[in-house]
Amino acid sequence: MTGEEGPLPTAKRATCSPPSSRERNPRRRGSRPRKIVDRIDNDGDGFVTTEELKTWIKRVQKRYIFDNVAKVWKDYDRDKDDKISWEEYKQATYGYYLGNPAEFHDSSDHHTFKKMLPRDERRFKAADLSGDLTATREEFTAFLHPEEFEHMKEIVVLETLEDIDKNGDGFVDQDEYIADMFSHEENGPEPDWVLSEREQFNEFRDLNKDGKLDKDEIRHWILPQDYDHAQAEARHLVYESDKNKDEKLTKEEILENWNMFVGSQATNYGEDLTKNHDEL
Repeated sequence: MTGEEGPLPTAKRATCSPPSSRERNPRRRGSRPRKIVDRIDNDGDGFVTTEELKTWIKRVQKRYIFDNVAKVWKDYDRDKDDKISWEEYKQATYGYYLGNPAEFHDSSDHHTFKKMLPRDERRFKAADLSGDLTATREEFTAFLHPEEFEHMKEIVVLETLEDIDKNGDGFVDQDEYIADMFSHEENGPEPDWVLSEREQFNEFRDLNKDGKLDKDEIRHWILPQDYDHAQAEARHLVYESDKNKDEKLTKEEILENWNMFVGSQATNYGEDLTKNHDEL
């Protein structure tokens, strides 16, 4: 594990259901895996290069985001004007809470809603470049997926800080950093990987060596400028599947190592195996 490859904060991690045995086996999936490989092979020369795989992974990432926004759009665009106002979003998300505050007064949900409502409003306003408290599809995409937009990255950093900074001092110390990824049992020993993460914190995260992370150090951690996730995943897939070490993959090399592709962004973690050709 390098200094740039440690786990992201809890709020930034994606979770996916494990692929079924049918999805993992290219023979049982029929022609679908071969069609996906053909789409990745952009120049049609019969080989998949790292660059082609990186381009495909980035395309899959963008399509996932587009599909996600399209899926929820109608839930928030209540007046069907192809825009979502802050009021529409607030009522759809928090309407019951706002209308029945007494029901939540003594519950844990009260604290959650009280925290999330102003946080969502702050993020919505940051995404709303026109400043009219109404989001276009592009602006709403920035609201739901802020990590994909340059003008939203300060919000991503701020929300990460707020999630992990439990003592409210405006910094993330080493214990807070570890607590985000490991629930420590009282007087229990720490696993080796936690000790490794403490070393990561000291050597690679805490750049000015003051024992805590400020916003710039958090940005360097969760949004590293010199690390391309799609490029790293493409290189890993090629390295693991390239039997003859010619730095490119044949269709057969990919299919022989299909399990790894099903568990990667190249197939949207197996989700693309259920899509039609035109949906890819």
